Amino acid sequence: MKIATIIARLLLGLAFTVFGLNFFLNFIPAPPPEPGFAGDFFKVFVGSGYAHVIGAVQLLCGLLLLAGRFVPLALTLLAGMIFNILVFHILMAPAGIGPGVVVAVLEIFLIWSYRERFAGILRS
Repeated sequence: MKIATIIARLLLGLAFTVFGLNFFLNFIPAPPPEPGFAGDFFKVFVGSGYAHVIGAVQLLCGLLLLAGRFVPLALTLLAGMIFNILVFHILMAPAGIGPGVVVAVLEIFLIWSYRERFAGILRS
């Protein structure tokens, strides 16, 4: 189980490090915006500068996961982002939901693996 946790942590960390860096360096070309709400949302997201804030948090969390430091904090910050990724794809662009599901599964597995660290915030 410990090896699976390390592999999941590194995979999730690598994904968010790469895609967080991409917000700044644009080494993975973005596809043209889709028509409709998804395209409008993306244009506002990038045009307002909000994408850079999200990219910075993704990069930070990815690096924390890769380093194995403050993993519960990184998982907590990423949980909100992963939720928004899933909701965006469910409501506006269902065809691209695959990667969101993969990171959500990794996130849930890691939260379960680190559940003793989350016990304090889950007590009533």
